[in-house]
Amino acid sequence: MKMWGGRFSGETDARFSGFSSSVGFDVRLFPYDVRCTAAWAAALGAAGVVTRTELEAVESALAVVAEELEAGTFEFLTTDEDIHTAVERRLVELEGPAGGKVRTGRSRNDQVATDLRLLVMDACDELAGGLSSLQLALIQGAKDTRGAIVAGHTHLQQAQPVLLAHLLMAFVEMLERDVERIAAARAEADCMPLGSGALAGTSVPVDRESLASRLGFSRVSTNSVDAVSDRDFVCQALFAVTMVMVHLSRLAEQIILWCSQEFSLAVLDDAWATGSSLMPQKKNPDGPELVRGKTGRVAGALVSMLTVLKGLPLAYNRDLQEDKEPLFDALDTTLSCLEVMAGTVGTMSFTAGPGAGRPDSGFITATDLAEVLVEGGMDFPSAHGVAGRVVLECERRGRRLSDLTDEELAEFSGSFLPGSAAGLTLEASVARRSAVGGTAPPEVERRILEAESRVRGRVGPL
Repeated sequence: MKMWGGRFSGETDARFSGFSSSVGFDVRLFPYDVRCTAAWAAALGAAGVVTRTELEAVESALAVVAEELEAGTFEFLTTDEDIHTAVERRLVELEGPAGGKVRTGRSRNDQVATDLRLLVMDACDELAGGLSSLQLALIQGAKDTRGAIVAGHTHLQQAQPVLLAHLLMAFVEMLERDVERIAAARAEADCMPLGSGALAGTSVPVDRESLASRLGFSRVSTNSVDAVSDRDFVCQALFAVTMVMVHLSRLAEQIILWCSQEFSLAVLDDAWATGSSLMPQKKNPDGPELVRGKTGRVAGALVSMLTVLKGLPLAYNRDLQEDKEPLFDALDTTLSCLEVMAGTVGTMSFTAGPGAGRPDSGFITATDLAEVLVEGGMDFPSAHGVAGRVVLECERRGRRLSDLTDEELAEFSGSFLPGSAAGLTLEASVARRSAVGGTAPPEVERRILEAESRVRGRVGPL
């Protein structure tokens, strides 16, 4: 049974049928297609298009269709072009003309747009949950490492001492922005196209607001031409998950560095690492490495969708069939990566061993040296120059800043006050950065508590 066969006298070439069929991947939409069909049937009943008896029969048959699809016993035919065709075909098989009436005033164009929006809304809720789980794992890591001072880096060079907890909380902040973007993507999808027909709207006097409420939408589309061809919400969702993956990739890279012998700041749990087939000593961070690698495919999905849309005339075009596979793959990839990273971070242990990850360069408090001079009355550019000369002299003598005494500092400048040397310790350096967002222990502790309260308070759909 074809939805459009009446105008044609010839048969469709089997090769073309296979090429154009989408049922192999859009079957994923079946729960939403059944829901939309049931809601549309009810709207037709309220409009007097189907009788109560017919509506009850359709609802009963749809329950059977849903059960078959869920159980994997649904028999797809070669004539099923997509999930919408398959559901309607089976509905007619079960209920005859009453099932056929459900298509009245509805097109696959507004049906698929509605199905896809519902899927994106559900996926956004699931993504938000995955982000929260990873945030909580990072927050717990920050709580477990209170007081641990490590080297902060710029250009991958040791820069200033920071709390390890402060570094972990940086990723919590990134992921919080991701949650906001995911929420925005869900809000973008939360607009019901059903009732737009093929492009001109429906001739059936259905109550679209009531229909939207039944399906879980907060509003309805206001232009039928735009509604059937709009895939901005797909792009919005793909951009959001691309940013999630970019942040996961950065976290993955950080974990890979921390777990190296050169940094020696973290050790992966055996459950989330692999070994080498040749080198017995190896514990490889394959999970983070795969996450880092999979970021490209998600970013590629966004580029693919943007390319599909860039030259489409109004309204619906078959090109839009290409929206689903990249979207589905990107959503699945991101969700699996969130799960892997939450498991990795949640079981990873942090160490205090020596290595490049530790603040042991000898000059990591050079900025504090300049700031001590500023406290003594010197302008910062001049203080920067004096501090640079101190570092240069220490390098020549093979000494560290922390080795210097007040008397030795005074040889470089009279602006060094008594007790200046004591201000060059790691603890003093961290403690003095107490402004909002800084790495001082009280400020980091405050941020940990605020973030944990915010994440744990985020329950239910976005």
